[in-house]
Amino acid sequence: MSEPKFCFLVPIYNHHRTIEATVEKLLSYALPIIIVDDGSNEETKKVLSQLAERFASEVLLHTLPENSGKGGACLVGFRVASEQGYTHALQIDADGQHDSADIPQFLELAKQRPEALISGHPQYDDSMPTARRIGRKITHFWVHIETLSMSVKDTMCGFRVYPLAATTELMDKVNIGTRMDFDIEIMVRLYWRGVPVLFIPTKVIYPEQGQSHFRAFQDNVKISWLHTRLFFGMLPRAPMLLARRFKS
Repeated sequence: MSEPKFCFLVPIYNHHRTIEATVEKLLSYALPIIIVDDGSNEETKKVLSQLAERFASEVLLHTLPENSGKGGACLVGFRVASEQGYTHALQIDADGQHDSADIPQFLELAKQRPEALISGHPQYDDSMPTARRIGRKITHFWVHIETLSMSVKDTMCGFRVYPLAATTELMDKVNIGTRMDFDIEIMVRLYWRGVPVLFIPTKVIYPEQGQSHFRAFQDNVKISWLHTRLFFGMLPRAPMLLARRFKS
């Protein structure tokens, strides 16, 4: 089997204050960086244009005409990465939440298990808002039902290495949610399709002046509807999921 060909994928929407620091951290790993601008404001576009010009050989900037949601930006990024010949995309947020020092662990595990989806298992500090903490626990409860497995430890962390062949194949078959439902849905559906999901503990922080795009009412409605669909999608798959669980 040939060596995996990695790239970074950074979706961004209006994070002009943090993207430069994020890119500079990623540059030290000598991997191409695909940035998908999800319809950001002019201030962010200016910063991104400067970064793309400054690091022309390392940074590929793909700009969407309007905001489509984080998931929408990631889905476009997967297509771009696949078309560029990469086999795996390490997705990391633009706002500095994720600990880039853990990147070598993600890459090494992806080399050992190239067929797997590698995800961060967040280790939060006190900066995490209480509402987010409660929401994650509720989602984890439903995901354990939707997968009939306790091995899927977290579906909301965006720090991941995606195997692009399996991911784009899924995208060809199913319309994946494009906003805050994206991280949950794509992991559950990849798990349903037999893609191993492996986790690495990683520190996640909520910066004091960080900018969240979570829309409490709209996104909670989307996530609730997603869990309803995934629950009923699990039912016909239950025999297969149970067989896999007992086999392992």
